[in-house]
Amino acid sequence: MIYELRIYEAAPGKMPALHARFRDHTMRIFGNHGMEVVGFWTYAHGGWSDQLVYIMRFDSMEDRAAKWAAFAADEEWREVVTESQRDGSLTTRIRSDILAATDYSPMQ
Repeated sequence: MIYELRIYEAAPGKMPALHARFRDHTMRIFGNHGMEVVGFWTYAHGGWSDQLVYIMRFDSMEDRAAKWAAFAADEEWREVVTESQRDGSLTTRIRSDILAATDYSPMQ
């Protein structure tokens, strides 16, 4: 099992639109491709107010690669991105880190 930590930095004034895209479209499309989201967060203390953080769980790096490829090729997703970015990109930067659970982690 691997976990992917993703951090999206919203473009100025675009955090509400970024939340709406995840809430109204992305989560459902993730589900269509068997992509499991562990959770979403924004910073209540520390961090930056323009960041959206989430973690996804995959069986392996191969599973991750296949699911992200299918998601990226999804025609509905492409339409959602085009429509949501008609007034400019929703993000300025996206970071992706792969986390490996320790042998004593409750999340294996």
